[in-house]
Parts: sequence; structure tokens; C-alpha cells
Amino acid sequence: MPNGFNYRILVVDDEPAILKTSAAILETKGYEVRTACDGFAALAELRRALPEVIISDLRMPNMSGFELLSVVRRRFPQIPVIAISGEFNSHAPTGLIADAFFRKGDYTPEELFRKIAELLETSLRPHIARPDKAPVWIPRNEANYFVVTCTGCLRSFSVPDEHSGSELRETKCLFCDTTICYLADLKAKKPIRLVR
Repeated sequence: MPNGFNYRILVVDDEPAILKTSAAILETKGYEVRTACDGFAALAELRRALPEVIISDLRMPNMSGFELLSVVRRRFPQIPVIAISGEFNSHAPTGLIADAFFRKGDYTPEELFRKIAELLETSLRPHIARPDKAPVWIPRNEANYFVVTCTGCLRSFSVPDEHSGSELRETKCLFCDTTICYLADLKAKKPIRLVR
């Protein structure tokens, strides 16, 4: 992987043997692999850290792959998705919101690696580590708090303004626990930037 950065892949499947095997195969290519046993567990993983690619089974308990992929497309449209299922023929099911489809047992690891590489190449997401800058702003009502956007998971949350003047401040992301440093000029009511 370039510059020592390992692309992160989230694999979602309700069969533990498939999760274990998939993770082992993907790790041989240098990917960082996270796993989840259903759609709800996958959403919890997405709160911790965003992957570069999601590989998901379609038939799962609690929250199916169809439901998960619908949520992912709305909330994280920049993340490419590969759907995998043994219940459909070689064509993707109608209405599937995915960038690629494989039928379980009908593809080789090399075909999967090629598809992942292709999706990473054409993805709208930059091919670099997390961004090092994200917005900080003061609400219009000029309340005594800032709203910061995490550079790790890209979610926004409010931070109370307990300081005066312009100084470097630090907080933890409420969603993924990333340490965030930010700088703002309160006198001018002008936000500056988050820094890592």
C-alpha cells in the first residue's frame, strides 16, 4: 500500500467462518480488515472508523445487507460497496444499491482483489489517509460553543467554549474517540481550522 497506509475494508456476514476466512485472505494483501456479523454491528463499526470499501452479505438477521447498503449509500455515498450473496444467480438482484456483486462460491480471491483495486482507483474518496483539516464553526445565535467536525469519522458535534482568546484546544470525538485539536479566534468570532 502506498506511503505505508493500509486501506481499511469492512466485511459484513452472519457466518463466523466466512468472516474469519475473508479477513485472513484480505489481510494477505495488506488490507486492514474490520468485521461485523450483521447490519447493526456494521453501523457500529462505521461509527468507529470509516472503511475504504465495504463487502457485505445480503441475507443476515437483525438488519439485512439490503437495509445496510441503503443506509450506507445515504450517509456515506463515497464508500464503494461489494455485495455478496448465494441466493441469487450471477446477476445482481433488482434494486441492489452496490458498486459490484459476486455470487458466493462463484469467484476467486484474485477476482475480488481486482474488483477492490478497481473500486479504490475510481472511488470519489481521496486515496490518502484521513484529512488533516475539517471545519470548525460558531452557530449563528453566537452561543458559547463551537461545532467541530472530526477528521476521523467526519461527524460533527458541539464543544463548549470555556476559553477566551485564541488558543489551541483539544477534545475527543464523541463518536470514534479520535483526538481533535482545533484553533478559533473568539474575539473575531472567526473559526480557524481543525488540526490533527
